[in-house]
Amino acid sequence: MEKAKISPRQLFVLIILFQLGSSIIIPVGLTAKQDAWLAILGAMVGGLLLFLLYYKVGSYYPGLVPTEYMPKLWGPFFGKFFAFFYVMYLFYLAARVLRDFGSMLVVFAYPETPLFIINLLWMVLVVYTVRKGIETMARTGEILFIVVVILAVAAFILLILNGSIDTRNLQPLFEEGTVTVLKAIGESVFFPFGEIVVFTMIYPYLNQLNKAKRVGIYALLVSGLVLSVTMAVNLSVLGFSLLSRSNFPLLSTIQTIEIAEFIERLDVFFMIGVIIGGFFKISIFFYVAVLAAASLFNVKESSQLVFPLGFITLFLSVGIASNFSEHIREGLDIVPLYLHLPFQVIFPLLLLVSAVLRNRKKQKKQLATK
Repeated sequence: MEKAKISPRQLFVLIILFQLGSSIIIPVGLTAKQDAWLAILGAMVGGLLLFLLYYKVGSYYPGLVPTEYMPKLWGPFFGKFFAFFYVMYLFYLAARVLRDFGSMLVVFAYPETPLFIINLLWMVLVVYTVRKGIETMARTGEILFIVVVILAVAAFILLILNGSIDTRNLQPLFEEGTVTVLKAIGESVFFPFGEIVVFTMIYPYLNQLNKAKRVGIYALLVSGLVLSVTMAVNLSVLGFSLLSRSNFPLLSTIQTIEIAEFIERLDVFFMIGVIIGGFFKISIFFYVAVLAAASLFNVKESSQLVFPLGFITLFLSVGIASNFSEHIREGLDIVPLYLHLPFQVIFPLLLLVSAVLRNRKKQKKQLATK
């Protein structure tokens, strides 16, 4: 592992930027229609339970990452076998998020530019940052987090002054029934809240490990509330009908701002936020994927893997789907069931059971020797 340490505040900032990265621009919980903001709050509770599961597993092996304690729990063969698929999962998510933001920039700002060129520019920045290490990434996060907060507060105030917010668009509550809301909650747990599983690779870098649980809970609460408020604002401004037809609802919401025929065309707010969020989302996914690969294959300097794995991630992001519609459909129909469910729920539960049983055996042996 890299010889570096980050503070609880830096971890808090990284988690929030990561959680909000793509979920701010990609609508979450729309199955519940105008109750989507409520579904996000419910999904946040589910995300907290998953986080406590990951924290409990890691507490049995403090200072180790999953690819290190999997072989200890399941043996060298099966442990490394499942660790390999965990590494593949991380790289797939890195490539998938890269495709998300690359496609967004092509649609929104650079329709004549090939997707490969956009993704290449993203990866150049990400590779450079990952080679600098987690400390550099964390310090950058502290600075850019302030920028994101200022942009968010300014946009919210301008929407209020513009009179765009109409809370009647949030009514009636539970029009589609509680079952529909519960279904939306289940769909929204994996993305974005369950993705916090990647931070099990970063917790060992925390200089105060005893604060990891508190920081994770607070960060999930803040990010969940921000996502819920953002969705409520989008629904209030656009209404569900228009929001469901928009590729990027937050952009459509910001474009409604027009004050005194002077303050308008604030697409730059959206663009800056997207670039910051995309940068951290891709960087963290790619960083933990490189770290996991280095740990699995016993590479002393993980930085040696950054360039070759960066090229693999770049080409995977372009070839992951033939078009944007197929990419979105894959993310909605295939990824949650066949990737998120096993790696965010099933494997962590199996690891916890294995850790508990192994710990009991150790305690019995200790009592027997006494």
